[in-house]
Order: sequence, then structure tokens, then C-alpha cells
Amino acid sequence: MIDIKTLRNSPEVIKKSITDRGGRYLSAFEDLLEKDRLWRETLKEVEELRNKRNELAKDISSYKIKKEEPPKELTETAKEIKNKISEKEESLKVMEADVNSLLLSIPNIIDLSVPVGKSEEDNKVVYEDISCKKEFKFKPLTHWELGEKHKILDFDTASKLSGSRFSLLRGKGAKLERAIIQFMLDLHTEKNGYTEIFPPFLVTRKTMTGTGQLPKFEEDLYKVCGEPEMFLIPTAEVPLTNMYADSVLTEDMLPMQFTAYTACFRQEAGSYGKDTKGLIRNHQFNKVELVWITAPDYSMKALELMRSHAESVLKLLKIPYRVIELCSADLGFASSKTYDLEVWLPSENRFREISSCSNCKDFQSRRMNTRYKKTDGKIEYVHTLNGSGLAVGRTFAAILENYQNEDGSITIPEALVKYTGFDKI
Repeated sequence: MIDIKTLRNSPEVIKKSITDRGGRYLSAFEDLLEKDRLWRETLKEVEELRNKRNELAKDISSYKIKKEEPPKELTETAKEIKNKISEKEESLKVMEADVNSLLLSIPNIIDLSVPVGKSEEDNKVVYEDISCKKEFKFKPLTHWELGEKHKILDFDTASKLSGSRFSLLRGKGAKLERAIIQFMLDLHTEKNGYTEIFPPFLVTRKTMTGTGQLPKFEEDLYKVCGEPEMFLIPTAEVPLTNMYADSVLTEDMLPMQFTAYTACFRQEAGSYGKDTKGLIRNHQFNKVELVWITAPDYSMKALELMRSHAESVLKLLKIPYRVIELCSADLGFASSKTYDLEVWLPSENRFREISSCSNCKDFQSRRMNTRYKKTDGKIEYVHTLNGSGLAVGRTFAAILENYQNEDGSITIPEALVKYTGFDKI
């Protein structure tokens, strides 16, 4: 959530950010400005009426002290003012609710370092590591063809059980998936300084709202029937970032680094016809998530560190990848600055996203009311960051495709052999 002070004191900053994102939220922004103006005007009127009521109360009290009956005009005026205050206070509640609702619908302010662009075509390649890219002397198969060939991926059974966009892993496929998860968690906890968390997969509406999934992305979430109202998490970012909602941390607790493996659940609304085969865009998938909670002056450094931690997975697995800095038009709703990591898929002859590392600054912490007390006693909002470290299914797909051999076999990356117990499929 953007700072209401920025809205009132520097609305042009927010307007430019929205314009650079493509202008989609300009109407809501103008509506927010107007509703906030009316709310402040009404609040001023109420305060003036309260002052007048207090003055009348003193006048009436002076008569009562003298044991005299106050003039009828005085008491009637006081009653009228009381009724006006009551009416306007009710209006204020409605206006405040409208303002808060609209605040939740405005995206984060873009960091000044983000390149301005009109679409993903304007994203900037900032780093590329293709030193391990193989030149195949045969036509590489897709990961789903390889998976089905070795009977480690079973989409037909998954479809029978759950419908389209689900996968079932068998035998060495299931073990490889588990090995990838364990490898990532060990790397992030033992070498990259993260504390492992195993959070709930079901969360409340308030928790989803805290990180920005609600109200904007409700159609993409799986809502569970019954009471209380609950949602399946689309990413571990949601429970991890919300762990300190409505809390005041101390400065010496920062920065905090958390990692978690969870299953993730997404409706994939609006993705009809895209990536209908394979593991790239499923309704349920596994992911190892990275989350930072930091002081504001450290968050940009934390973003670079988080990005390097996500990259370290791909470097150790020796999978070709590149890093993309997202332009303004391609940024996520809650992000102020984002790097995407993309892996090379030989069957498609192109790079595909495997991680997004984002600095949300104080956008989420304002929604969650997560603050910290500085050593000088001042209380400020923390900055939050999140990134995939990595999406497990897409890593699985990248391994199958990049490590396939001409005879159809698949070599297991050296870094994973101690986790799988086998070096080839």
C-alpha cells in the first residue's frame, strides 16, 4: 500500500509511476485523489462543528452553574450541531472505507532505477551465463516427452485425478523432484544464511491482502469452501512475509532471511492456451521461496544478494541462464524493482522464467502493519523482498532438457547425485 502522505504531498510521483506502468490504474488513482480530498474536507467540517459544540457546551454549562435555564435557542443549536456531527461522522466512515479500498488497488511506486518501457520487449538483459550450454547433435526432446518416455512424468493419470494442468511424478521422477527441493533448502540454509520455515498452505483473507494478492488477484486464487474463509497459498511469500504482521521489531533483529518449500496453487486465470503441456504452467507446483525483511536503507543490497542466491542454484546445477531487469510496464503489482532469472530450454530454443526476485520496499509492510523500532526510538515500516529460489517444476524441466543424451537417457547434475542416489535416468 502506498503512503497516504505521498498521495497528498507528491501525487505527481504516484501518477508518473502509474503512467510508466502503462496507465492502467490512472482512473482508480484519480478516484482515490478525489475521495481523499472529500474525506479531508468532511473531516475539517466535523472538527469545526466539534469546536462549535464545545463552545456551546461551555455556554450552557455557565447557565447551569448559575442555576439558570439556558436559552432555548442555545440548546436547540447545540442539538442541531450534535445531529450534524453524527451524520457527518457516519459519512466519514464510508469515505474512509472507500479511500482504504482504493489505496489497496493502487500498485507500488516504481524505483527510479527501473528502466521505463512499454512491454516485456523493453526488459533489459543484465547478465548471462551460457558457459555450460550444450550444442546438441540431435533434435532435443521436450521435458514432457522425456518424462513420458522414461515413465517418470504421468500427465494422463494426473488429468484423470484432477483435470488439466496437473502432473504426477513416478519413481525416479518423484525422487528427482524431492532431491531438487532438498538441494535448494540445504544451499539456502547452510550457505546463504536463511532460516527454514515450513508454513501452513492455507491462509486467511487478511494474510492474502497483506502481501497484495487480494483484492487484485482473487480470480487467480483457490478459495476453500466453508468457515472461516481460507485460501490455498499461490506462493510461500504469503505466509513467510506475514509472519510479523501487526508487529514492531527491533533494529537488531534485521535483516531476517527465510526460506520455505511449499506446494503452490494458482488458477492461472487468463492463461488459456498458454503452456498447456508440461510443467511450465500448472495449477499445483512446488517452489522453494526466499523472503527478506530488512531496514529500508539495506533493501536494495538485499535484492542483489537474494538474486545472487537464486543464481547460485543454477550455477551449481550448471544450467544456462540469464538475468533480466524488468521494465516499468512488466513489473508486478507489489514490486518496486524486479529481476527475473530465465533458464535455457533447448527444445524451445529460448529462455523461460524460473524466478522473480523483487523488492517491495514498504508496500507490503504498510498493508501488514509490520514496523521496526530504530536505535534512536523512531518507528518505521520495514522493507520486504521475495524471490523464487527456485520454482522446482521448472528446474526439473530444465534439468531434463539440458542434460538429455542422444540415446534418450538423462544425466543427473553432479550437485544432485548425493540427493538422488543415482546419476542417470
